[in-house]
Amino acid sequence: MNDTANALISQPMAVLGYIAAVAAGIFFLSTLPRFKRFFDLTPPVIYAYFVPTISAAVGIIPGSSPVYEWMTRYLLLVALVLLMLSVDLKSILRLGPMALFMVVMGSVGIVAGAVISFLVFGAFLPEESWKAFAALSGSWIGGTANMVAIAESVGTPDALMGPIIVIDTVVGYGWMGVLLFLSAWQHRFDRTLNAHTEKVEETNRRLADIAGHRHPLTTPTAVMIVGIGFASAVLAAVIGDALPTLGDPTIISHTTWAVLIVVTGGLALSFTPVSRLEEYGASNFGYTALYLLLGAIGAQANLRAVLEAPAFFFAGVLWIAVHAVVLFTAAWLIRAPLFFVATSSMANIGGVASAPVVAGVYHRAMAPVGLLMAVAGYVLGIYGALLAAWLLGAIGG
Repeated sequence: MNDTANALISQPMAVLGYIAAVAAGIFFLSTLPRFKRFFDLTPPVIYAYFVPTISAAVGIIPGSSPVYEWMTRYLLLVALVLLMLSVDLKSILRLGPMALFMVVMGSVGIVAGAVISFLVFGAFLPEESWKAFAALSGSWIGGTANMVAIAESVGTPDALMGPIIVIDTVVGYGWMGVLLFLSAWQHRFDRTLNAHTEKVEETNRRLADIAGHRHPLTTPTAVMIVGIGFASAVLAAVIGDALPTLGDPTIISHTTWAVLIVVTGGLALSFTPVSRLEEYGASNFGYTALYLLLGAIGAQANLRAVLEAPAFFFAGVLWIAVHAVVLFTAAWLIRAPLFFVATSSMANIGGVASAPVVAGVYHRAMAPVGLLMAVAGYVLGIYGALLAAWLLGAIGG
């Protein structure tokens, strides 16, 4: 990461202001008619991610900052509770087994990719690199808490965790950028595959209809939305910190508790009159928090660090490629729309922080679907990652 002191903008609030200004500028440009074709091909959310990435690489903002930690900790929780307010659980459940099947196939692709990439690049990597691969498989099937759990389980050396964290960020979120780019081509893909889009379109329409019953935003409702979002985020974080971690090694961390609490609380609120805040645009505030969070994630994806671990980088690229092949093959077999390919992939690789963003870019009203698919990925995560660790140990141990 570039040193904070050497960045042109380093004061935490100034960094937050820069990321917010970048997002505002990008979305403003996307509203101008002259740029419509450009942003049809490359959705604005891509630039909300990659402009901070490039900014960190050239030293405009730091690659690490306390504000990134704050944004990751709280903006994610704010976004989740506000997005969950608009959930129509019955509509989402109508997506049926296709959604779950694609999430499972995403996990299968990660396990297969781990084995294949290690077989190809293992000879070029340090000793015990299979343990690093096992830890990364944990992150890519279940998130950071799962990565730590698997790393502790197999005894991944500290010296190998650095390159793995870099690859996790750069390759994982680079792939997210690819999926965001592909959103502009989803209709062509679905037509070519003759995909079963009926349930997705029906669910999107139902959720969009719910979101479409809008009232003009007033100051009282805006204050209530922001207040509920941040109060829920802080409360979930405090309770999560107070609850014990579970598992040895840790499977349910304090952060995982906070996410589970805010998701469960948001779902509960969706059955109460509080859900009517969506009529005033609660989910728009949630998306705003997500896009700012995306900028913070992008800023931490330091491209320079890849040069320090080229073999790990190329192994990560091959790994993701195998994962993609498995998912696209599964989509071809059951004629699943591209929405399920992208969202299932991020439900595994990115988890609750990224799956709602990707789902919302493909179908704006479907962010809650991405969130629930990511939760399903969490449930599968520990089992799939342990399988990958066992296979890698058999090969490289």
